[in-house]
Amino acid sequence: MIGIGGIGMSGLAQLLRDRSDIVTGSDREASPVTQMLEEKGIKVIIGHSPDNLAPNLDLVVYSDAAHPDNIERMEAVRLGIPELSYFQMLGQVSQSRRTVAVSGTNGKTTTTGMLAKILADNGASPTAIIGSIVRDFESNYLSGSPDLFVVEACEYRDHVLELSPEILVITNIEWDHTDYFASLADVQNTFHKAIQKVPEAGFIITDTEHPAIQPLLEDVRATVIDYTKEPGYALRLPGEFNRMNARAASAAARVILPTLTDTAIATALGGFHGTWRRFEYKGKTEAGNDVLDDYAHHPTAISETLRALRARLEESGDPFRIIVLFHPHLYSRTRDLLDSFARAFTDADEIIILPIYAAREEDDGTVSSELLASRIQEEGGSARAVDSFEDAEAMVRGLARPGDTIITMGAGDVYKIADALVADFPALQP
Repeated sequence: MIGIGGIGMSGLAQLLRDRSDIVTGSDREASPVTQMLEEKGIKVIIGHSPDNLAPNLDLVVYSDAAHPDNIERMEAVRLGIPELSYFQMLGQVSQSRRTVAVSGTNGKTTTTGMLAKILADNGASPTAIIGSIVRDFESNYLSGSPDLFVVEACEYRDHVLELSPEILVITNIEWDHTDYFASLADVQNTFHKAIQKVPEAGFIITDTEHPAIQPLLEDVRATVIDYTKEPGYALRLPGEFNRMNARAASAAARVILPTLTDTAIATALGGFHGTWRRFEYKGKTEAGNDVLDDYAHHPTAISETLRALRARLEESGDPFRIIVLFHPHLYSRTRDLLDSFARAFTDADEIIILPIYAAREEDDGTVSSELLASRIQEEGGSARAVDSFEDAEAMVRGLARPGDTIITMGAGDVYKIADALVADFPALQP
């Protein structure tokens, strides 16, 4: 498995190991995820080399980050070893199992984790692959029955279409992955195809009044369930967006376990501790500032997370400020959603913008962290761009005052700044 340390790939690796395949993998660097895999008996090689591939391999599975010119993929071609992408392999797994695919622009990771916990707590024994480490499972993978498969499904590059779900959850739809989808209509087209793949005896669980979803349901064959009609449940996680995630999870759980009671769902959701990098409390700085980390990298997710954080802090009645360190993800997303990003930080008092995380892209010079900071300032925010993680860490230490809360945000590795800020002063979440 090339890129085995990826959050999806590592979950798949554990599933394949559980079905008695012999699994090894490689990744460019060690991480908490590769360490977790090693502890579970899956061999991980750090660094990519053609020597990592043995001629007797039956299959190479590669992540999206491993392009055709990856040296291990080229060696697989030379040796005649078949290759499948991560989602192609998931598709093969999905074909032989009753599959629940959880999709949507925002909220799918938390919804998948919540659904897996409801089912596990009530005897359904799902096998689940989740897009983050779920604290309740201490893993991004839940080992269960081969008959029930709960999986997080991404729309990027039409990956969701590789799956064969009996139950398709769509949390919401917005324009994202702008390097692949030219418009919201393109995103909708992919979701419409996913909806059409659900069999007549299957179920679509979604917000039927969502303006981007409603038109896609006009010719649906499957039964449509409006998750917004579910009751609200008390959660450890803050924010209305998480309450909506819980409704989506509970609606899906009822389809699988029709005798589930509101009490049983409430108990499971009330005990859900959340996932890694979703409103995760990291500890305190030397000066006593609380530090959190969140994966939010789309304007809506940023806005909703900061709104929830402000609401929680206001409950204390004490003066506070929110300082955000934001790591933009992809030049294309930052450029195409620039105006939305500029308005997403309304509930932050100070915003530090790190250099854009390029990931799979090259810088074409059309957008920068400095431009985003400038646009945030035009919207009335206090924002500044920095050149490095080290500069960001130094700046936040200088900015923070007693009572301030610091939150790192983004899909890259900005969490490392949060770790550095609390390295010598860990604390339990209050």
